[in-house]
Amino acid sequence: QVQLVESGGGLVQAGGSLRLSCAASGRTFSRYTMGWFRQAPGKEREFVAAIRWRGENILYAESVQGRFTLFRDNAKNTVYLQMNSLQPEDTAVYYCAAASGGTWSLREAYDYWGQGTQVTVSS
Repeated sequence: QVQLVESGGGLVQAGGSLRLSCAASGRTFSRYTMGWFRQAPGKEREFVAAIRWRGENILYAESVQGRFTLFRDNAKNTVYLQMNSLQPEDTAVYYCAAASGGTWSLREAYDYWGQGTQVTVSS
């Protein structure tokens, strides 16, 4: 069992930055692929980024490539999403999730989800 708690969301102006954190409980955190998804009002939840358990492989959605950086600290059971050059279209609730296998860009692969944190980017 893994419990996930996101933090770090907020209101920022376009071009600004935020760092989201996802703290996990559970001894096997380091064995999970960790992902971030986001959901804007009226839209489907979409993949943002994911990182393998050793951090050796990272996948980004094309829309955030070059602006967002994902990294993890297994000693702290935490994964971070550094978001730079934020734009209004990045406004959404951001969810952290953990997957033990499967295709890591798909929601269906993830077994555990956090409650989400709101990110709002003003123009």
